Amino acid sequence: MFHNLNELVDAARKLGPARIAVAAGHDPDVIKALKQAKEMGLAEATFVGNAEKIRFMAGETKLELRDKQIVDERDEAAAARKAIALVRAGEASLLMKGKINTATLVRAVLDRETGLRTGRQLSQVIVFQVPGYDRLMVMTDAAINIAPTLEQKAEICRNAIDVAHAIGIQKPNLAALCALEFVNPNMPATVDAAALTMMNRRGQITDAYIEGPIALDVPLSRFASDRKSIDSPLVENTDIFVTPDIEAANILYRAIIYFAKGESGGLVYGARVPLLILSRAESPDTKIRSIAIGMLVGQSR
Repeated sequence: MFHNLNELVDAARKLGPARIAVAAGHDPDVIKALKQAKEMGLAEATFVGNAEKIRFMAGETKLELRDKQIVDERDEAAAARKAIALVRAGEASLLMKGKINTATLVRAVLDRETGLRTGRQLSQVIVFQVPGYDRLMVMTDAAINIAPTLEQKAEICRNAIDVAHAIGIQKPNLAALCALEFVNPNMPATVDAAALTMMNRRGQITDAYIEGPIALDVPLSRFASDRKSIDSPLVENTDIFVTPDIEAANILYRAIIYFAKGESGGLVYGARVPLLILSRAESPDTKIRSIAIGMLVGQSR
């Protein structure tokens, strides 16, 4: 089990270098991050996109690229397909988003003929650390599923559990977050959370302990759980936080990063290989950590 993100990156470096296909690779921030990844021995990349811009940006960053590491394709959708083709051909083990719309890349991934479908639900999984906690935690899904159904939430849980296992959390505790701890028919998220808990008890979602509905203060605070008279193994010992929808997840994630001064890395799980689909606002360090998480997940699978 890793206690922080630096340990996770160090473990991934021992597996490297990974081979990454970048869709629409003419993105200066991605190129900077992959230069750092190359210098660390973590990863090498093939950039599919506007070759002229890629060469210029690589020159500005002092990233040396061989000709075969650049595939010229000016069309965004076609660049996604060509990057995916590299993965399908075994020439890359990770797919990374460059200067391309997320929806365009996901559509290409989900193409039945030429994509990377597995039959699993795609969901974003974030691994994070915050000051004061000597361990890594996981949250989901702040990027892919807008208003997931119960069936999709079950898959989101399974994906997060798989990622938790890949980073050494063998039997994770999972909190199905809501606004309160009671089932309220007027609050559908509480009904879904209770159903996820029962699915876990009946063996439909395995290899983790799930509890919900539960508000965020209980997993984080013994004081809160005592005042609410809640006795749960999740109290101050939660590994995975599953939110009811994309808005709650996105707000929680930004709060972790900006209020709590947390650090993170993440990926989209459920395709044939891990997908590194990151916000333009993410730092190069976040991209490095995301590559490392993708490598550990890939090895685990």
